[in-house]
Amino acid sequence: VQLQASGGGLVQVGETLTLSCVASGNISIIDGMAWYRYTPGKQRDLVAHITKGGTTFYGASVEGRATISRDNVKSAVFLQMNSLKPEDTAVYVCNADETRNGAKWNDYWGQGTQVTVSS
Repeated sequence: VQLQASGGGLVQVGETLTLSCVASGNISIIDGMAWYRYTPGKQRDLVAHITKGGTTFYGASVEGRATISRDNVKSAVFLQMNSLKPEDTAVYVCNADETRNGAKWNDYWGQGTQVTVSS
């Protein structure tokens, strides 16, 4: 599975940004899809996750400001973030997981896309 992310860039505080990630390859094995982010000096944080059935989970730092969605036909996942803050500045990475018998079997990672929020 290969993941190609896009949509990052420089935005102003309070603006909205949408990230996209399209999966290719053996997409039939994909179950959940998610966005993580890396900030300097910090570990990886989960931003949002969505199951194949559409159940969503959001990290505390973006709860209420982010919406994750997916298009299973296009094997794509999207992340819309509103009311952006400087602390949202990070490299955002797309993730897809493969599960077998209800347990996570493998993780696939895309390249990161830089989001910079300027005040």
